[in-house]
Amino acid sequence: QVQLVESGGGSVQAGGSLSLSCTPSYRLYCMGWFRQAPGKEREGVAYIENGGNTVYADSVKGRFTISKDNDKNTLYLQMNSLKPEDTAMYYCAIDLARYSLCERGAYNAWGQGTQVTVTP
Repeated sequence: QVQLVESGGGSVQAGGSLSLSCTPSYRLYCMGWFRQAPGKEREGVAYIENGGNTVYADSVKGRFTISKDNDKNTLYLQMNSLKPEDTAMYYCAIDLARYSLCERGAYNAWGQGTQVTVTP
């Protein structure tokens, strides 16, 4: 059973940056970052395919960057120009049955989450 562990959350002022990490990452499969704010549904933030192609939610495009370091087996989410509406619990996840079109995945292993709070 895959157990993912996120780290790097915290509190930052609007306009600031945070970098999230998730271990282990998997070279072959789709991985993604998701978030859930209180009272809201979970949403996909960013995805990365086997070949390194990335997909972003419109709300974070141009501000967030998802990446993998295969040597370190780590998935990252670099978040810049953070806004108060980015405040949420952030989760990494993997789809062990999918290599591409990752935004369509049925993610079947999740981390415990890391809190990101952005103050005005």
